[in-house]
Amino acid sequence: MAGQNCLIANDWVCGEYVRTRGTELTEATLQHIGITLSSVLIGLFVAFPLALLARRWRGIAAPVLGATTILYTVPSLAMFSLLVPVFGLSAAVVVTGLVLYSLTILVRNILAGLASVPEEAREAARGMGFGPARLLFQVELPLSVPALMAGLRIATVSTVSLTTVGAIIGYGGLGNLIYEGMHSYFKAQVLTASVLCVLLAVVADVLLLGVQRLLTPWARAGARPKKRMSARRPANDLPGEAVA
Repeated sequence: MAGQNCLIANDWVCGEYVRTRGTELTEATLQHIGITLSSVLIGLFVAFPLALLARRWRGIAAPVLGATTILYTVPSLAMFSLLVPVFGLSAAVVVTGLVLYSLTILVRNILAGLASVPEEAREAARGMGFGPARLLFQVELPLSVPALMAGLRIATVSTVSLTTVGAIIGYGGLGNLIYEGMHSYFKAQVLTASVLCVLLAVVADVLLLGVQRLLTPWARAGARPKKRMSARRPANDLPGEAVA
């Protein structure tokens, strides 16, 4: 009865709403995740060759970076509206817009990551007979992982947020519920969908941080010797005594 009362009273926090609208929330969350994953992955596949071209031919670096920056300045509502005549009212409008927004972050971070690789590492690899492709994938990319993952994390969190704007054409994931709830002033729907959106961004960021740690084992290995050295200290040593 108390749960039903929170729906009638239109409370912000209402467990009955979550219980009775579980299917609707799940479908919206899955759509949100699907659009985000598609946009980030496509954006990464587009940004990577663009960054390599910009590094290979310095003359096109400025135009590429300038074009991606200009795209990022276009308001999301205007971007999606401009894409509707091309793709119609479909999820492709939202995915395409989000891919274009992610390029400015991904391209810049890929270039920054590759530029951070020490020249000594490149020279050593060339001396061992590494060709351009092997040098890129076995030396440069592994060493540039921190910068690459930083850009990927920012792009993913931004995409989670911008996906909600897709509600204007009916493909906004949790944004659909937020949009509908705001129009009907359904407080529980607005708050629940907003909280889920924030949780998605946090979970995505934590997962990518975990992937970064797995891809950079040398960063974790640096802290281990200190732990082993501290463990060697005899338990009966008093503070200030020298260890023999």
